[in-house]
Amino acid sequence: MQDFAISLPAQRQDLEPLLAQAAQFLSAAKAGSTRTAYASDFRDFVGFCAGHALPFLPSTAETVALYMTHLATQVTVATIRRRLAAITYAHREAGYPDSPASTRKHFIVREVLGGIARTRGTAQHGANPLLSDDLKRIAAACPDTLLGTRDRALTLLGFSGAFRRSEIASILRISDLTFTPDGLLIRLPRSKTDQERVGRTVAIGWGEHHESCPVRALQSWLGAGEIRAGPVFRAVDRHGNVARTALSPRSISKILKRAAARAGIDPERVSGHSLRAGMATTAAIEGAEEREIALTTGHKSGEMVRRYIRDAELFRTNMTARLGL
Repeated sequence: MQDFAISLPAQRQDLEPLLAQAAQFLSAAKAGSTRTAYASDFRDFVGFCAGHALPFLPSTAETVALYMTHLATQVTVATIRRRLAAITYAHREAGYPDSPASTRKHFIVREVLGGIARTRGTAQHGANPLLSDDLKRIAAACPDTLLGTRDRALTLLGFSGAFRRSEIASILRISDLTFTPDGLLIRLPRSKTDQERVGRTVAIGWGEHHESCPVRALQSWLGAGEIRAGPVFRAVDRHGNVARTALSPRSISKILKRAAARAGIDPERVSGHSLRAGMATTAAIEGAEEREIALTTGHKSGEMVRRYIRDAELFRTNMTARLGL
């Protein structure tokens, strides 16, 4: 990916401060994780083109079609669509608005993608959700150590708030927490779908059982870790020292897998998204409506919430119990 660049006439150097500010705004237009993913995807496209002596910037619709065909047996259709978005972004950033990856403008790209989708299918295989009973097992299996106290709070709070890995890791700060007689209010200043930082507030109520209550678990972690300001969740070394900086989103998955393994749950079936998916699925099983689930998860589109509800319906309407087996 290229840096933002505008050439200025020599006599207009007074605009340089505005140019620098414009570059900063352009960089902030997309989340850092998105830019990193786009850069990685475009490098893969460049590597394919270089290996076959094909043009990559600017490229052609025919080259993109060949690239998609190359990917068809290696990655999901969702990944191919993301690669197309990365190619489009790179072309527009370089000053080529008519991207060869556009499915709207280029017939061959649209039809090849459609053929791959029909042949391979478009079902997304997300992480296995951790349901409420799983969370109780995980909480019970956490050792009575500083590390175990953190893991218990992280998993219970992440599940109850349907938080993303990035929200658990780098966004949650002490200043975002407000404890009330009814539980806990968490102000999220931003999220994956809220890069403009409008923010939203998530309410976490007291749990019915002391040992699996997310609010009490968080209070125990903050007290044990002597955390009074800054990031909520941090690393703990083998000597019991608490880091000053926040956990990384990647470390959340590792922590969750380790906590699941302690509870006898296959860690290979668990990812950082299992908490968020599990809360939404559990709520749907318990009869929560789409609007109620979205209020906690912060989903802008109802399609993802409806998918959780459909999955929950499979449990509620499963006929096995009626077959007498």
